[in-house]
Amino acid sequence: MYSSIKKIFRYVAAIILILGGIVGLFIPIPGLFFLIVFGLYLFDNQWINSKLKFILDRFKKRKISDPFVSHFRISPRKEGRLKGMHFAVSDLLDITHCKTGAGNPTWSRFQFPAAAHAFAVEQLLDEGARCAGKTITDEFGFSLIGENHFFGAPLNPKAPDRVPGGAASGAASAVAAHLIDFAIATDAGGAVRVPASNCGIYGFRPSHGKISVAGMHPFAPTFDTIGILAKDHFTLSQVASVLLNLTLIQKSSPLSILWLEDAFALCEQQVQHALYAPLNQLNIQPTSLSQIGGGEYTWDHLLEIFTHIQFAEVWDSYGGWIEGKKPSCGPHISANFSVAKESSRRGLTGALEKRERFSQLLRGYLGDKKLLCLPTTASLPPLRGSLKANRLKRDYYPRLLSLTSLSGLAALPQISLPLGEWQGVPVGLSFLALDDAFLLSSTSIIDADIISQSRKTL
Repeated sequence: MYSSIKKIFRYVAAIILILGGIVGLFIPIPGLFFLIVFGLYLFDNQWINSKLKFILDRFKKRKISDPFVSHFRISPRKEGRLKGMHFAVSDLLDITHCKTGAGNPTWSRFQFPAAAHAFAVEQLLDEGARCAGKTITDEFGFSLIGENHFFGAPLNPKAPDRVPGGAASGAASAVAAHLIDFAIATDAGGAVRVPASNCGIYGFRPSHGKISVAGMHPFAPTFDTIGILAKDHFTLSQVASVLLNLTLIQKSSPLSILWLEDAFALCEQQVQHALYAPLNQLNIQPTSLSQIGGGEYTWDHLLEIFTHIQFAEVWDSYGGWIEGKKPSCGPHISANFSVAKESSRRGLTGALEKRERFSQLLRGYLGDKKLLCLPTTASLPPLRGSLKANRLKRDYYPRLLSLTSLSGLAALPQISLPLGEWQGVPVGLSFLALDDAFLLSSTSIIDADIISQSRKTL
């Protein structure tokens, strides 16, 4: 319906232009000049288009939207490892001649079209993949929910009454709906891993700094990465091998899988029940955050360190623009920016030192050929519209960020596998390791074994 109304809207704008031009030949008054300019403005303006779509969605009494911001086709440059695959790009990554809208119409209005593709996009096109478009993101990537105030909430195909998760909501939705084979999106605090878990697909956050972020809009630079969402493990591994310039090693089983028991205890009962079956098929050794950190760190402590650094970096990235332009933002995003603005910048040096110390402890604890296993999320995907704007007064964000902060603080790779389910609702199981190639190789075995065992029990 939106595309049909949009065409009518453009036709009306064209008629305004033509009539204004004709009448202007005979009655040259300033009002006609304004009419022509206004018609041009309406004819192809992203802010007007986004508002029109938002109004139509509300008029139709729905908040489920197309996962794509824009559809287009960019052909591969040559054949390669990704031949025949179709992918999409989150609207926080640059595509030549397109504005990078960051999920916010005001931001988009002040942007110039990108002069080049993001470096990661270039890599994918060079290996035979075809780009199908840009997908919806939560505004500025500053949410893990997946409900964009202006563009709507993409459908969660595996749980239609629940949110897809953010910020890579459109990317996850499109992959889960089999519209594309894979997508790339930003991940600073869980923006790829959370939607992957919510939508029942594969999500990968690489080691920090391993994938070029050239052409990506910065958010929290010392956490920012480009992650991958894929329909299956093989596709994810192939894409990762391209973006990380990896030669995939032969399938390698881990010497041990360390299960974070206290991370499990943070989770809702539904998540715990959903993960019992896959965990029972793994040869796991229990451990805890206290054992890893020698008693120095708790989950609350990790959350405090992560948010202290992240909020400061976010405000450095966007604060000046927010204060200067005073853009229209959705209630969730406005509340998040308020928290970032009000967050104390005292003690940042200490927080950075604690982060480095924790990274060293976790890396030393893992060693070679070990996997750390934990739930991807602490809760089931929330029901649509159920979360209030104030993130400080609810426990959804604190528990979720406690889990997702682990890989970010240690700059380690993490993969979420869609191995759990509670009454049809997907639940992801995550693994961390020291090395990206080892993580991809070992989890391919785990994924295949658990899927094989599940099929035997049917």
